[in-house]
Amino acid sequence: MQTRLLSRARPSWSARAPLPFNSRCSSTRVYAQNVKTTRAAPGLAPLPWTGAPEQQQALQQLQQRMSASTHGCTDVEVLKWYLRDRYFDVDEAEAKLTAAIKWRQRFMAGNLTLDDVRAEYNTGKSFVHNSLDRYNRPVLIIKARCHNSGEFPLEDSKRLCAYSLDTALSKMPPGVEQILGVIDLKGMQLSNIDLPFVAFMVDAFFVYYPRR
Repeated sequence: MQTRLLSRARPSWSARAPLPFNSRCSSTRVYAQNVKTTRAAPGLAPLPWTGAPEQQQALQQLQQRMSASTHGCTDVEVLKWYLRDRYFDVDEAEAKLTAAIKWRQRFMAGNLTLDDVRAEYNTGKSFVHNSLDRYNRPVLIIKARCHNSGEFPLEDSKRLCAYSLDTALSKMPPGVEQILGVIDLKGMQLSNIDLPFVAFMVDAFFVYYPRR
């Protein structure tokens, strides 16, 4: 996921209509980029899948390992993604994917609905924009000033994070592999800093949603 930080009052995107969003933090007007481009999107993209013999061999090895594991995964595209993320190192891809699967199973991340996170979602701290960016990527908006440390249990904030990321990923058009994260820091204060949640987000972006 590419991340942008906003710290000025002026909107960073030139566009037409702001996103209508009712919340206590709705004073920030979020704009969608109308101009599309065919250039490759910036960000930490994984190595490409070319189907080279060494890549096919790595995929076969990972398939065998994950099939024999109690935390197995048979989704070829997921296996490929973790191999690409780990530069086709089978051991590292297996370890990272296993950790992600264990977390998703324990957290039931794939089964979260809006009703599960509605109370915290209604603060407006995290939501997916209704337009794509110029590279056709879904846009995840995070407003730091809307997150007050201790207002919600840490586990609830983690669930909102997982729900937001999964929602953004589900909106990727065919051929798009990543999303854009926009972190709005305007109005942020010390009370908005939540180090345990920041630590979770580091794990989320590195292990649970690598290079997304």
